[in-house]
Amino acid sequence: MSLRFIAKDPDSPDGDSPTVWVDEENNDLVIQGWKADDDTEAECRTVGNIPDHEAVVRVPARLAQAIREACDVAERGTD
Repeated sequence: MSLRFIAKDPDSPDGDSPTVWVDEENNDLVIQGWKADDDTEAECRTVGNIPDHEAVVRVPARLAQAIREACDVAERGTD
């Protein structure tokens, strides 16, 4: 696997997350974010189960541009 780093939250208190990458082998987005709280997970479950192998994460709106960039990279494929 080869992950292409896109951006890290510049306002992260510890400088480690949230972070956005693109997997250069299959163009999947890889997102590190904050674990969702119980209330958020409960609301997500109103439309379906969250399988044990999946997670709900939060990414701050200030990373919207980074996610757009990651989507552009994924759509173009590897450069």
